[in-house]
Amino acid sequence: MSKRRNYTQDTLDCQQRFFDTLQQLHDAKKIPGGLTGFCETYGIDKRHLYAQKADNGRGYFETGWLVPLVKYFHVNPTWLLLGTGKQYRGRADE
Repeated sequence: MSKRRNYTQDTLDCQQRFFDTLQQLHDAKKIPGGLTGFCETYGIDKRHLYAQKADNGRGYFETGWLVPLVKYFHVNPTWLLLGTGKQYRGRADE
């Protein structure tokens, strides 16, 4: 079980954008295998992802979770990290 963390507001904001985008892609059926497939494909412990989503103070969130969104789903890294600019760089939002 992870310890609770006192994340900075910037980290909480980034985390929220991550989960919002992941849900958006899931709802649009753009993630093969759904959230389970996302976790299996990109080496994320599914239990950790769901626990973090349910309680953003959990200590599971990793910056490596952001990489697949940027690399494979065309999420703008500036938007993901800073919340500025467009959410997508290309095809994922079309």
